[in-house]
Amino acid sequence: MPAPRISAALLALAFVPTLAFAGDTEWRRYVIASTGTSVDMPVSIFTVDAGPPEGGTGRRFFTDDRRADLTVQSVPNPDNNSPATFLAKMRPPAGIIYKRITSDFFVVSSIRKDRIWYNRCNRGNGTLDCVLINYPVSEKRQWDDVVTRISQTLRS
Repeated sequence: MPAPRISAALLALAFVPTLAFAGDTEWRRYVIASTGTSVDMPVSIFTVDAGPPEGGTGRRFFTDDRRADLTVQSVPNPDNNSPATFLAKMRPPAGIIYKRITSDFFVVSSIRKDRIWYNRCNRGNGTLDCVLINYPVSEKRQWDDVVTRISQTLRS
């Protein structure tokens, strides 16, 4: 009977998301040419280009199975509002689990409909330069390092 156990283990591994092997992830620098905003992007995870985002300059990307998405964008900030003021004007939803605001950036994150949403925006020159990431709560541990690298490499 050892053979069925091996088969079951192999079958279980077949359903582990590709992200579980993030150590093999291929990263490239994505740049928004018009603003100079740039970020390290895991191109082997976000393989589908979904086009420009609504309300800004940049791109939106999906995983092959659309279980997660990444948006890199520059949002106009003509009044050069601070990150705190800009965030307040955006009227974020109630129940934010994580919030950090400095004079240079803000980060907010929470859970909605079994998905974690993460949003970081850096103060740019007349813009707020942002990454928005959405992924399943059940994959949080697998996404932690990926989200951290994306966030820490965002440059205005």
